[in-house]
Amino acid sequence: MRLNKYIAHHSRYSRREADRLIEAGEIKINRKSITDFSYDVQPGDKVTVKGKPLHPRKPGEVTVIVYNKPKGVLVTKKDDRGRTTIYHKLPGKFRYFVPIGRLDFASEGLLLLTDAPEVAELYMRSSLPRTYNLKIDKPLTEAMITAMEEGLFLEDARAGAHERSEIQSMTFAPFAAYELRGQTGKYTKLRVTITEGKNRELRRFFAHFGAEVVDLKRVAFGEIELNNLPANKTRYFTRKEYDDLHTFLKKARQASGKGTKV
Repeated sequence: MRLNKYIAHHSRYSRREADRLIEAGEIKINRKSITDFSYDVQPGDKVTVKGKPLHPRKPGEVTVIVYNKPKGVLVTKKDDRGRTTIYHKLPGKFRYFVPIGRLDFASEGLLLLTDAPEVAELYMRSSLPRTYNLKIDKPLTEAMITAMEEGLFLEDARAGAHERSEIQSMTFAPFAAYELRGQTGKYTKLRVTITEGKNRELRRFFAHFGAEVVDLKRVAFGEIELNNLPANKTRYFTRKEYDDLHTFLKKARQASGKGTKV
């Protein structure tokens, strides 16, 4: 396994942080400093990080938590504008956990975090359904319904995007499900399920039809549901959720031809 991936896989460091440690000469293998980013860690190699032994994660050893992210909190380690991040809100013991996907500043709801970067990567790349409750400031139209059922390609998908986003075009897969939950005046409440996690996907989708998403809350990711977890609170996976996770990981690794175990 490539060195930076190995470090991220078995420690609290991200791959980017691992690269910085390698460059700084903070990584030793079998007591020899390694600055070669392409080094492949072999079975039996003794890896130390800043002089401390790196103990390989035991097979099956992984922790995942469910966090009910409140509005007005960023899913990032640091913000150059000094805004509040999830790591200001989370208990200190989760400071090295990796978020599985993102919820933007104005969105809330279910966010998964894990201490196993491989799990985060496989979950994010998956087509597991993501379910959201949302409110838009326009009535639901036939054009919206058609696009939800058939999918949509936008050459210009900048409406609804963050001002700093470099993504311009976007393809929207057909929604896995949608449900009209209420319509009052100009506002429409929906529950929608999508199978992708693209950048501000739902905000861009509805902005194409001149509608602003004024409330967005993720309530489920795969079979994991937010239920009545209070805002800004966390819980660990249940036994069933861990069983489902290991089944998912086994299938995902088989599909990718990898046999690595977390």
